[in-house]
Amino acid sequence: MNLRYVRVLALLLLMGSAGLAPAQKAELSALIPRIQVLADKYYPELFDLYRHFHQHPELSFQEKNTSARLATELRKLGFEVTTGIGGYGVVGVLRNGDGPTVMVRADMDALPVEEKTGLPYASKVRMLDDRGNEVPVMHACGHDLHMTVFLGVARVLTALKDSWHGTLLMVGQPAEERGAGARAMLKDGLFEKFPRPDYALALHDDSSMPAGTVGYTEGYALANVDAVDVIIRGVGGHGAYPHTTKDPIVMAAETIMALQTIVSREIEPIQPAVVTVGSIHGGTKHNIIPDEVRLQLTLRSYTDDVRNHTIQAIRRIVRGIAMANGVPEDRMPQVIVQDEFTPATYNDPALTRRVMKAIARIIGEENVWEHKPMMAGEDFSQYGRVEPKIPICIFWLGAVEPEKYEESQKKETPLPGLHSPQFAPYPPLTIRTGVKAMSAAALDLFLGK
Repeated sequence: MNLRYVRVLALLLLMGSAGLAPAQKAELSALIPRIQVLADKYYPELFDLYRHFHQHPELSFQEKNTSARLATELRKLGFEVTTGIGGYGVVGVLRNGDGPTVMVRADMDALPVEEKTGLPYASKVRMLDDRGNEVPVMHACGHDLHMTVFLGVARVLTALKDSWHGTLLMVGQPAEERGAGARAMLKDGLFEKFPRPDYALALHDDSSMPAGTVGYTEGYALANVDAVDVIIRGVGGHGAYPHTTKDPIVMAAETIMALQTIVSREIEPIQPAVVTVGSIHGGTKHNIIPDEVRLQLTLRSYTDDVRNHTIQAIRRIVRGIAMANGVPEDRMPQVIVQDEFTPATYNDPALTRRVMKAIARIIGEENVWEHKPMMAGEDFSQYGRVEPKIPICIFWLGAVEPEKYEESQKKETPLPGLHSPQFAPYPPLTIRTGVKAMSAAALDLFLGK
């Protein structure tokens, strides 16, 4: 055995039990060197997969070739594979005797972003979006990395089948970027057609953490996300005769300012909430007062109560401003809440603590960081909202080359973020760390019941 792994094993045996039963501790500790060896062994093939996924991104609900490749790789490992769940969703089942069912999920879709990383394997793909527009496509959120780690974990757990018992449920999910893929898979019978998990795990790369680290948040980790359209309707006319009109541009300006009071004056200060107007469109010419102005909003919150209150407040405010401006009843504004709602992600605290203790045993406690809750959204949350409840945990995987991270910290310069055309994870350390972390987390759950 490699001397490095002997030292790691000795260190782990000296560590406290971290809440694990003695038998479980011994088994997990014995497996850690094997996980490390396998993660290193598989890396060259995993990088080839990563490069393939990166060069061949596909938009939400168009992941035909991506899902086919994921299915092929799982079949090679002996999984029972089903495709076409909730669109292009892929489900792989590995039955390995009596024990818990552990679900590991990876998202597959990419974004309409033109890549500007300069990588030799940069995406040059263009596709038609759902409106028929040709757009550039890039894995600007790291879903290619997620799928690579996912397949690495499948390889490790298959190779270690003699050491655990239970059922491994591998879920390749479409359309996370649309906030609709998880809902589609659940509606298509994910937990009825396949073994219902006792635990559900996922990871997401993080553009603000160095590769080699993992971040966690207990409880609310990611936010409710709503897209809202507001159509402010007035009575148009000549710009020289504003007194003969009901000006929707003026009402839109009033509305935008008034909406800011929802968070500052209506939501309890300790409750996070965001109301952002991201788009405003109205009018065609300098001297024409238009009939309507359209606003597009994004809303963020954690609790259902705050979400519902925010939506109701928007309806009240836009109607009130219209009434104050004398808009007739048949021209009252419309508030349209889009159906792409992503609920807040609530990491089960007990499961999260357990998972992080297992991960710390393989990557070191110093590399497991507490992560602040975020106002971004992730539809992995849907799997934790079914009844009866399934404990879920999504954790963050540092993706920045350590030298670049240190340089950004010293110079206080920002790094390219998720969804940026310049975002590029650092594959060697990120992929290995992800495979080790998720494999240890899943094995801990299999060994502990």
